Amino acid sequence: MIRACTRCGSRNRVPAARLADEGRCGACKEPLPAPAEPLDVDAASFTEIVSGARVPVLVDFWADWCGPCKAAAPAVARTAAEMRGRALVLKVDTERQAELAQRYNIRSIPNFVVFKDGAPIAQHAGLVDHRRMETWLEDAAKS
Repeated sequence: MIRACTRCGSRNRVPAARLADEGRCGACKEPLPAPAEPLDVDAASFTEIVSGARVPVLVDFWADWCGPCKAAAPAVARTAAEMRGRALVLKVDTERQAELAQRYNIRSIPNFVVFKDGAPIAQHAGLVDHRRMETWLEDAAKS
């Protein structure tokens, strides 16, 4: 995964296993914090992150035309910020990444899937608040 340094703008390659860790920019040596926002991913980055992450991963399957998906977006963003360093939050646009939606049997959106050690361990279709999402991730971390 490529992360840009907020200080110097340099692009840093961060392995999926280290994405939830704080690192340092290779150019300016400033801290490169774990993401505090949902990461919009394609099929390749999805596979790399889900299979390599050492922390639980919450995936929000959504589409731009979906009103409930837009309503869920603030809770998804808050979850990413509050779980920074302890979990990762990904967004998968089901229109652009239809093969991923099919692979995980996504029939309605928003649809949330929690992954641990590369495997799905929980799935929920429909709106939920950020506390519920955080509980899923905390429970996944304990198991």
